[in-house]
Amino acid sequence: MQLRQYQIDISDAACKLLNEYRIAYLNMQVRTGKTITAFETVKKLGVKEIVFVTKKQAMASVEKDYLESYSKYFRCYLINFESLHKIKDLRPDLFIIDEAHSLGQYPTPSLRTMQLKDLCRKLPIIFLSGTPSPESYSQLFHQFYVSSFTPLKGSRFYDWAKEYVTVAEKYVFNRKINDYSNANKQKIDEATKHLFIPYTQEEAGFTELVQEYVHHVQMSDKIYAIAKRLRIDRVVTGKDGQVIEADTEVKLLNKLHQLYSGTILFDSGTENNNGMILDDTKIKWILEKFKGRKIAIYYKFRAEAVMIEIACRLNDLSVTNDANEFNTTDKSVIYISQFVSGREGVNLSSADALICLNIDFSAITYFQVRARLQSKDRDRTAEVHWVFAKDGIEDRIYKAVNNKKNYTLSYFKKEEKKHETN
Repeated sequence: MQLRQYQIDISDAACKLLNEYRIAYLNMQVRTGKTITAFETVKKLGVKEIVFVTKKQAMASVEKDYLESYSKYFRCYLINFESLHKIKDLRPDLFIIDEAHSLGQYPTPSLRTMQLKDLCRKLPIIFLSGTPSPESYSQLFHQFYVSSFTPLKGSRFYDWAKEYVTVAEKYVFNRKINDYSNANKQKIDEATKHLFIPYTQEEAGFTELVQEYVHHVQMSDKIYAIAKRLRIDRVVTGKDGQVIEADTEVKLLNKLHQLYSGTILFDSGTENNNGMILDDTKIKWILEKFKGRKIAIYYKFRAEAVMIEIACRLNDLSVTNDANEFNTTDKSVIYISQFVSGREGVNLSSADALICLNIDFSAITYFQVRARLQSKDRDRTAEVHWVFAKDGIEDRIYKAVNNKKNYTLSYFKKEEKKHETN
């Protein structure tokens, strides 16, 4: 494999960091080659055995890179985050932790964070992520916490937060809790910045960046009628006894989120409820609009996946959730994925366009999904299309996540008050 010069330079810099600090954080944007750069770093270090931790969806791609170019230099034990408990009797020289931002939960650490802290004890670590702290600098604490050589001192997040975080209060589900998101960026940079090696797509020479389009589709009268009734009465009962409840703001948000893309999960009145398709307007619009093009479709709810599969079958199209199959087949095969499960480690660069039937509340999901089409050698625009219901709530969610904010209940409550006065 012929590495690009920036990958060679970054691997050299990473070796120096690992030799001096036992930590190197490759903050390289998607599709710039983090995996190859990390493997090149390992090769230059001369270590003999490593553990590479990543998401399930990314394992096939990582394995391919390793077997094609690096298997003769060192042994690599590849594992996903959900299987960390299976690591036994290994004596690796180094850990590579891909999508390291997934360790950023706070104020309490996640199970995977605690497992990795034990497994990585006194070992050097290469962290990989294009978005180390997408929502708050507080997300860095537990990432570095897994290392015995963390630059962020404090045995617990709460102890560390006393010095690095301005703690506020917020209400979640009408319960007052401490908000630890307002971390001191300057102080954290002073402690950690020397460990990061950032690299952008622009620096890598990407010429075709993401171009986003937002489309608004008129849904059926039934969807708007149910949404209106839910807002007023907080409950809707169907002809066959199915009940939709929205007796709290959280339930109302979730029900509207489902409805405006054409499906609903009933609260009672039906057995084995996996959701019902009420309106397939969006998917019909998508298949007509992008007829003859190679597309990938992302969805939020399981019933939306069923809706997509039915519509594709009626149009003599096949669906797959295997990115490798999608990339090697023709335009009659459509890749489909749920937002969170397909937001990382999936390369869809062969697609003409990526279509989002709905939208997730998470800012990190937004930025990662929109990057799935990008690659260094892409010679056409990476089109990402958002398909929203006219007068739905998706535009509100889009505005928040596009501005690097999660769409929260507090946003929804404020916007519903405005909706009531209009």
